[in-house]
Amino acid sequence: MSLHHVELAISASWIIPIIPKGRILEDSALIINEGKIVDIVLQSELQQRYQANSFIELKNQALIPGLINAHGHAAMSLLRGYADDLPLMTWLEEHIWPAESRWVNESFVRDGTELAIAEMLLSGTSCFSDMYFFPETAAEVAHESGIRAQIAFPVLDFPTPWGQGPDDYIHKGLALHDHYRSHDRINIAFGPHAPYTVSDDVLRQISTLAEELQAPIQIHLHETAEEVERAVSESGQRPSKRLAELGLLSPLAQCVHMTQVDESDLRVLKSSGAHVVHCPDSNLKLASGLCPVKDLLREGINVALGTDGAASNNDLSMLNEIKQAALLAKFQTMDASSLNAHDSLYMATMAGAKALGIDKQCGSLEVGKAADICAIDLSELTAQPVYNPASQIIYSQNQVSHLWVNGQHLVNQGKLSRINQESLIKRASAWRDKIRHA
Repeated sequence: MSLHHVELAISASWIIPIIPKGRILEDSALIINEGKIVDIVLQSELQQRYQANSFIELKNQALIPGLINAHGHAAMSLLRGYADDLPLMTWLEEHIWPAESRWVNESFVRDGTELAIAEMLLSGTSCFSDMYFFPETAAEVAHESGIRAQIAFPVLDFPTPWGQGPDDYIHKGLALHDHYRSHDRINIAFGPHAPYTVSDDVLRQISTLAEELQAPIQIHLHETAEEVERAVSESGQRPSKRLAELGLLSPLAQCVHMTQVDESDLRVLKSSGAHVVHCPDSNLKLASGLCPVKDLLREGINVALGTDGAASNNDLSMLNEIKQAALLAKFQTMDASSLNAHDSLYMATMAGAKALGIDKQCGSLEVGKAADICAIDLSELTAQPVYNPASQIIYSQNQVSHLWVNGQHLVNQGKLSRINQESLIKRASAWRDKIRHA
């Protein structure tokens, strides 16, 4: 029997494909060719069926889909720890916005985005969503790094370092969308900042354009009780209802945070088909509130996970975010069976892919999908003994050993393949010194 020639075969003690949910394959191998998964076989069958140009054997390691960070502000990694221990609006209005006004430029975004991507790759993230100024620069850095990305260009009613107002932002954003229209790893989305920073006419325009282009929309929504209370006081409407009436909520919409959710919000989200992006660490640190994940899931609403920016989280590890989400769900419901290991891992993979509209490309280890693969080392002392690798990944501290995106080896034995880590640390330190001593 002739052997099939392929580019890469990766065998591991465990493979958690995500689809079907709850399945764990033991002593199996992924077969990869031209950047896609072409087969999943038992290790005992591998040499009988395939001849691979490269073969990687990962004993006592688990393969999972690359993690999907569905919301963040990558360049804000340069403001990590800059204004800690403050409530959201004080943090934003008195510290972050003034710092951004003074320091944010293309160079800041390039260095900050590269720093964030390096951290995300090393912690198992193969795809991230970004909403920040100078999205052209962020997209370029993502392209160069090899990571998969959704770049949401910001839209606000007022000037920022990137533009003069809504018309300017949308004009630049549409040009960016055209530039990356056929890119295999980078998608462009609309990023209206929040209901309290974008007016009705602009939101209607975004809704129309997004529907025409079938482009995603990501927006901060119901982030704090104060936001919702102020909206009701001023307009008589909860922000979710206002956005629904403006046509902004649809299966293209990604609603970030949603810490304040009542029954009317659940009905709006369910009927619209909009997605929710849960950012547990950031919401806890800013004391913004808790997203009612179990209520959302009960209604069939898709819930993805995001880290938010490093300025309001301090780390961009999706493994940390998954654990936090699982523990919070248990605490909120006072039910230890809430959001089990497989469900929380699903949120960080397949649910993220669905929210970003790329679930046909990635989010699970299935034949025909992109080879976005994360290998987690379960051989360390802190992982012993391994009864259930899924639980071990979620609840223990583990090391990401390898990461592939589109079959490209971006993390090899815990080391970045394309990014110069020493240079990056020096540049980040230079920004700290400049900002601190200003």
